[in-house]
Amino acid sequence: MAAGNNKNKKTHGFKLVAVFWLVFIIVITGIFFINLENIKKNFNLFITRLSGGTDTTTESEVLNLDDPAEVFDELSSEEIVTQITPAVTPEPEKTEPAVTKPTVPTQPVTPTPRTPVQTETQVPAPQPPAQMRDRPVYFTQVDNSGQILHTRVTRRIPASQSPMQDALNLLLAGPSAEELNRGIINLIPKNTRVLSATIRGSTAYISFSEDFLFNTFGVEGYVAQLRQIVWTVTEFSNVNDVQILIDGRRLDYLGEGIWIGSPISRQSF
Repeated sequence: MAAGNNKNKKTHGFKLVAVFWLVFIIVITGIFFINLENIKKNFNLFITRLSGGTDTTTESEVLNLDDPAEVFDELSSEEIVTQITPAVTPEPEKTEPAVTKPTVPTQPVTPTPRTPVQTETQVPAPQPPAQMRDRPVYFTQVDNSGQILHTRVTRRIPASQSPMQDALNLLLAGPSAEELNRGIINLIPKNTRVLSATIRGSTAYISFSEDFLFNTFGVEGYVAQLRQIVWTVTEFSNVNDVQILIDGRRLDYLGEGIWIGSPISRQSF
């Protein structure tokens, strides 16, 4: 009985081993046939590498092994080299670099301080000193006996283009304070003005304002004022006599019967 049992056990164990190996062979065979195409490609790659050739198989075609270690041990020990053809990158077109002018750094403009403009003061050129002339004029003086005399005084004035007008203006201005103290007076009526003074030939034509007509000293006053005019004007060498005019008109008489209708000279007195 024991011998029979041992025999049955051995038979059963043999069957199990047989079934195991049968299943193992079937699995290996199935895996082999499933990966037969990949095995062929890898085998061809291996042969090509041994012969020194170049394989053009792409990475996607070679690397597709799910479990090649148990199927083909020799291939698993080798490094599978995948050659990837690099993509050709198009060479960028060469463009001429833009020529840029060198930038000159601009320096900040420093404002120049403004110098105050010095205005030149126009200094008038010094005028030559005016030539002076002595002009005699005649006033009236009353002596101790009451007689009326004509008195000559001299004024120093600048020379001008109208010396006779200047002399008449000096006469109408009257004597100075010092001359008044000496008894020198002017009998030409106050406010009398010279309107014009011209020379024709040897006669001076002098026009006075109407104030010349009114003398408060009577006949002697009229004679004295005419004498002052005639003697002052005839001091000029080119004048011999004087024609008296009132506002440009010729009158026959001055005051109470003093003739002035014609030129009067020094000899008329």
